[in-house]
Amino acid sequence: MKKTPFLFIIYTIFYLGGCATHKNNTKPNIILILIDDMGWADLSCFGNVDAQTPNIDKLALEGIRFEQFYVNSPICSPSRVAILTGTYPQRWNITSYLSYREENRKRGIANYLEPSAPSLARSLHQAGYATGHFGKWHMGGQRDVADAPLISEYGFDESLTNFEGMGAKLLPLTKDETGKVGRIWQEAEILGKPFTWMQRSEITTGFIDAAIQFIGKAHQTQQPFYVNIWPDDVHSPYWPPFEQSGLAKEADKRELYLAVLKSMDQQFGKLFDYIQANEQLRNNTLIVLCSDNGPELGAGRAGELKGYKTHLYEGGIRSSLLVWGPGFMNEKVKGTQNKASFFSAIDIKPSLLEFTGTKVVDNAITDGENMLQTMLGQSDTSRRAPIFYSRPPTGRIFTDLKIFLI
Repeated sequence: MKKTPFLFIIYTIFYLGGCATHKNNTKPNIILILIDDMGWADLSCFGNVDAQTPNIDKLALEGIRFEQFYVNSPICSPSRVAILTGTYPQRWNITSYLSYREENRKRGIANYLEPSAPSLARSLHQAGYATGHFGKWHMGGQRDVADAPLISEYGFDESLTNFEGMGAKLLPLTKDETGKVGRIWQEAEILGKPFTWMQRSEITTGFIDAAIQFIGKAHQTQQPFYVNIWPDDVHSPYWPPFEQSGLAKEADKRELYLAVLKSMDQQFGKLFDYIQANEQLRNNTLIVLCSDNGPELGAGRAGELKGYKTHLYEGGIRSSLLVWGPGFMNEKVKGTQNKASFFSAIDIKPSLLEFTGTKVVDNAITDGENMLQTMLGQSDTSRRAPIFYSRPPTGRIFTDLKIFLI
């Protein structure tokens, strides 16, 4: 019988036992969490002393915090387009939030993202991934735009959204401290069925429950998954669970915001506990968490950064970013804070395609760069090219264009 060389045995033990990558041939899972209108300094692991976010902080203790991560617009819809497509949203004529048809026409922007645009979900779906979107969409299907493509047309097997997307949705009810129930958007049903009305303060849980069910099915069939969880939180209007917060609806805007922030973190605890409790999921899942843009004035905060939502100053475009994946990170980088590396939301797509070993079509449109080694703590390099910004057409003229060089 042929003997195995001693050095090969040592090499095999070292590689399988010490390498900071997943330890089997299964493709890795991805959860991309995009919080709405959260400031750079709103998470307690990024310095917030007015409210604690313990469940997200637990991710930070085992992951990496990035201080100089930039989204590609200071406002919702274009920022989301950039993350999904890996391209500048200007390519698709989406430079501000999508609204009513007439308002979109006056501002010279599209009513929805073209289904032909490149999509991270579509690329991963074609590579064998189960793909799900749970949460806010706002890239088409809002107000009176009822002919936008279904979310499934962008490469998702399953979706559950809010009033700003096409397909199954959760619509928000409100309940104040007296128990009075109302609706935030009276005509939210016009975009079609199926829909479910539920309390605004619990909708994040609704999205998380649907995501967990989707993840469970994929895991049971041994199919890798890519899941978006994009809550409405912490966007205004602020309707925290008043019975828990002890606040009145006339409370200070900042107080209401912080109550929603804490409630959101509490609701995400269910998802994080689910992933942590299953060894296979824990060791083979990457979680990426950031915000779509800066905070609303008077609500969230961006620390000492100037500006807020809608501004091209740092406070409008810099986002706190967390990357968690114990099975893919070396022990020495867990719980660290990267203050040196500059990169952008358009870099997420090419990085995750590299992470999953998904082949990129040669002629595919892309503006992003592969920053995977930085995201996993194997490097502190930054993207090479500048990041370009154009001010949404709803803004003031003096901030029409800014080029951010890194």
